[in-house]
Amino acid sequence: MPRTESASPASRTAAPALSPPRRLWLVVLIACAGQFLVVLDVSVVNVALPSMRAGLGLSAAGLQWVVNAYAIAFGGFMLLGGRAADLFGRKRMFVAGLSLFTLASVAGGLAEEGWQLVAARAAQGLGAAVLSPATLTILTAAAPEGPARTRAIGTWTAVGAAGGAAGGFVGGVLVDLLSWRWVLLVNVPVGVLVLTGAALWLSEGRTGGVRRIDLPGAVLVTAGLTALAYGIVQTEAAGWTAPATLLPLLGGIALLAAFVAVQARAAAPLVPLRVFRSRAVSASNAAIVVCGASSYGMWFFMTVYAQNVLGYTPLQAGLALVPSSVSVIVGAKLAPLLMPATGARNLAVLGALAAAVGFGWQSTLTPDGTYVTAILLPGVLMMTGLGLAATPLAALATSGAVPSETGLVSGLANTSRIMGGAVGLAAFSTIATSRTGATITPETLTAGYALAFRTATGLLLAGALLMLLWLPKPTSKPTPKPVPQPSPEVSGPTPRKDPEES
Repeated sequence: MPRTESASPASRTAAPALSPPRRLWLVVLIACAGQFLVVLDVSVVNVALPSMRAGLGLSAAGLQWVVNAYAIAFGGFMLLGGRAADLFGRKRMFVAGLSLFTLASVAGGLAEEGWQLVAARAAQGLGAAVLSPATLTILTAAAPEGPARTRAIGTWTAVGAAGGAAGGFVGGVLVDLLSWRWVLLVNVPVGVLVLTGAALWLSEGRTGGVRRIDLPGAVLVTAGLTALAYGIVQTEAAGWTAPATLLPLLGGIALLAAFVAVQARAAAPLVPLRVFRSRAVSASNAAIVVCGASSYGMWFFMTVYAQNVLGYTPLQAGLALVPSSVSVIVGAKLAPLLMPATGARNLAVLGALAAAVGFGWQSTLTPDGTYVTAILLPGVLMMTGLGLAATPLAALATSGAVPSETGLVSGLANTSRIMGGAVGLAAFSTIATSRTGATITPETLTAGYALAFRTATGLLLAGALLMLLWLPKPTSKPTPKPVPQPSPEVSGPTPRKDPEES
């Protein structure tokens, strides 16, 4: 019989006694801090790339790999990291992932050669892939299902979104005031502080009955996701039809197809395919892909528009996007308050529609746009909408999961967001470049960016329709009826129907 919780005596006595609400929010704080770090590092290095190139003599290809090594390792190992939290313990995986991430940040910040920096970024991505699913698993295990869990997930969503949004600003400040090395070294004191909190306040628990990884499945899914991530990042330099792009993309798809076939026959699969029978899991992950694609593209194109067209410095561009960063936090924190009245599905649809209006507004940008109408107001609308949608989608993606699969569904949600963002950014960049053409001027750049925002608008509208039709409908609680007493001849448990199977 699978264990639902396993805590050693040491882990039960290590933390000082606290009231349950206070202890819960300390756990939320620790988990959110870990998630903030890994999401921040997706984008924080972008503004430091010119300084890295000058300091280490990196080539253009080497500079690209500073970003891509992290993204590929992060996306490729995420699902395996989520399952490991189920089998080996969420606290253990949280500490292991954060320790690797912190040590890799030290190595990257002290790198003297380009290859050392790229290797450190890959190690950071691997640590992030182990850490990130564990953060959501820790929350869902610590918070009881209901309003408390919804609030905790809302906070996790807001902090994660803020990490992605703050990357440009934090990177700009650190590069301007210190050096490029500090975009990596800043992780070290924060990582040590969070590790200390984890040792004090997190309880160990694993939900898998057998500590055994499905090795063929693990190899196939990790290789497939890694190949897919590699093919996606190749599109920026080679385009979508080049052999350097098509071979890893097709290879990744073939490996993932083989993975599904293996899982259907495995006695103890890494990803039991039955989890996809839940409409909540399947539909919310599809919607997370759409929202991730849109949000990653938004931050990238807003930043390059501010710098390449309006002439902002990296620091000014980061400051210009602060209201948008705050808006995504506000949206994610408002969502738990609105969900009881609207239902998770309806709120996700409304958030996607509000974001689509913002993206449509942003697509009217001009080469001489003003800050208020070209960046501030559409950015606030876009990110408030995405924040409103993110919390109910994360709640639905992890709802109804049996205890032995909470890490798995958390890893699925994180994989959907990261891979959706990577695919979206690559696709939108290709679309923008096709409109910009060979002549680079503020006018041609603006036309390319505008087309990318129009495409994202259409994607979000399609996503809103997908959510409306596919996500589970809100269920009203029926009036309780008397439960008939079983006759002496008949006894046994009453079968329960999973509400997410509807």
